[in-house]
Amino acid sequence: MKVTRGYSGGEERSYPVATVGNFDGHHLGHRSLLRTVVETARRMEGTALVLTFDPHPVKILAPHVDLKFLTSPEEKLQRFEDAGIDEVVVLEFDHPFASLPPETFTEMVLYRGLHLRQIFVGQHFVFGKGRTGNVASLTVMGKRFGFSVNPVSPVIADGGIVSSTRVRKLVQEGQVDLAARLLGRQYAMGGVVLPGAQRGQELGWPTANLRLPVERVIPPNGVYATVTIWNQQRFDSVAYIGSRPTFDAGERLMEVHLLNEQQDLYGESIEVQFLQRLRGDTKFPSGADLSRQIAVDVERAKAILQEHRSALSAG
Repeated sequence: MKVTRGYSGGEERSYPVATVGNFDGHHLGHRSLLRTVVETARRMEGTALVLTFDPHPVKILAPHVDLKFLTSPEEKLQRFEDAGIDEVVVLEFDHPFASLPPETFTEMVLYRGLHLRQIFVGQHFVFGKGRTGNVASLTVMGKRFGFSVNPVSPVIADGGIVSSTRVRKLVQEGQVDLAARLLGRQYAMGGVVLPGAQRGQELGWPTANLRLPVERVIPPNGVYATVTIWNQQRFDSVAYIGSRPTFDAGERLMEVHLLNEQQDLYGESIEVQFLQRLRGDTKFPSGADLSRQIAVDVERAKAILQEHRSALSAG
């Protein structure tokens, strides 16, 4: 997959078919849209394109909003590639770009820059200065510039429209199992394992410690049944997010305990996939009390993980 920064009228692409958006989360709605773009491009022996923005428009238009993301930039690109997209065109989003009228954006970027033949967008797609462009106006301009506009219906799941906003809210509430249904996969975060204070080892539950990525949507403090990916292997695990109030430890981290495994993970990169929240964070009277609760958590997690594996094999 090719990644292009900015648009250029000099690039020759075979029958470009595009969609445009931020695609944070790559949820079921995004996947359906990308699949339609790829299938159309293949049918026309063309090029499947995604237009996306860097930084996210909210960072420029509403810098006071502390927007957190469901996917890292690297993960987003990987999911575009997995979907079969041929090229991602990254458009720099700044105030001059945000001030482009819809007509100018359409002519400069979609027509002269990318020579689009078809574009697929959501039914409520808006664009241009003041978000004054919409599907109807884009359709009119598309006829003028020689490309067709294809509105796409939203994907409905669990009684509502699948959206990044809805997934963010579920993850922030700890409903990671419901978020997974909208994503079509488990919500996941990763990082490099740091040396810890060895308290888990002392309690009989050794953990791999990760700093929480500052720009990501973080589930609330508590304990989760998880799957940990390391070196392309999957390990059943339990993850804790919090500041370890039993020990007055302070910094908020993620601690991951591999079930039935002993691995030296210091300095290694791992990914943690969240299946279900087991409980909230609690300050226990002693380390022994915490250790007993962890044993209960582990047994619950094992049952959830076994049920998850059974569902995957049945599906």
